Amino acid sequence: MRIILSPAKQMREEGDTLAPAGLPQYLAEAGQLADYLRGLSLEELRALMGCNEKIAALNWARYQQMDLERASTPALLAYDGIQYQYMAPRVFEGAYYTYVQEHLRILSGLYGVLRPLDAVTPYRLEMGTRLKTPFCRDLYDFWGDKLARAALEGERVLLDLSSWEYGKGVVRHLPEGVRVVKCVFGERVGEKIVEKSVHVKMARGEMVRFLAERGAESPEEAKAFDRLSYHYSPQDSTENRLVFLREESGQEKKKK
Repeated sequence: MRIILSPAKQMREEGDTLAPAGLPQYLAEAGQLADYLRGLSLEELRALMGCNEKIAALNWARYQQMDLERASTPALLAYDGIQYQYMAPRVFEGAYYTYVQEHLRILSGLYGVLRPLDAVTPYRLEMGTRLKTPFCRDLYDFWGDKLARAALEGERVLLDLSSWEYGKGVVRHLPEGVRVVKCVFGERVGEKIVEKSVHVKMARGEMVRFLAERGAESPEEAKAFDRLSYHYSPQDSTENRLVFLREESGQEKKKK
């Protein structure tokens, strides 16, 4: 079984906690993208990323100084968004690192697909960015079927914990016969199941940790997930869609 997960916009450099195990598989492709972005002006980069001046200036400087081969932070520790905070890899036991290195693949607009212990440098490039260049129409075109091939590496079962923006770059290129199981983390609102972004990110990170603690080898083992007030809902699930419903705390109900 392989597990796919989205990256985070927030990143940090950290070289003391854990040494990287190697460089990303698609370093040459990442270099091609970085070279193109390095050639953009600050305003061009800001327009492309659709961000504020501060974020644009930070990432323009990053691309000007970027040396992909000298990166020193493992991807799992470099991403600092909500789902990675809830995964809490900095306090993993050794066996958990071994598990995620084998089973988890992190999707990336710049790097394509990352193993958790691949060395990365901070960057910003979302998969949905409308990056039209002389060599690609957008990032989905640029990466083609490489994301699916690198995510699977011969496996036939994929547990999808990624966002739609990232996951579709993998799923659309999967070979016939591969089982894809999507995890849905939601709340029942009337007759609908509604996913709330912050809670979903928290649950995805917590689910990775949950699977690592158990050394899970199949999606069915995810059904036991019972953290952050979620529980598996068999009546709302299918073979390829595992639905987890969140129960509101008493304090949250009072706020309403």
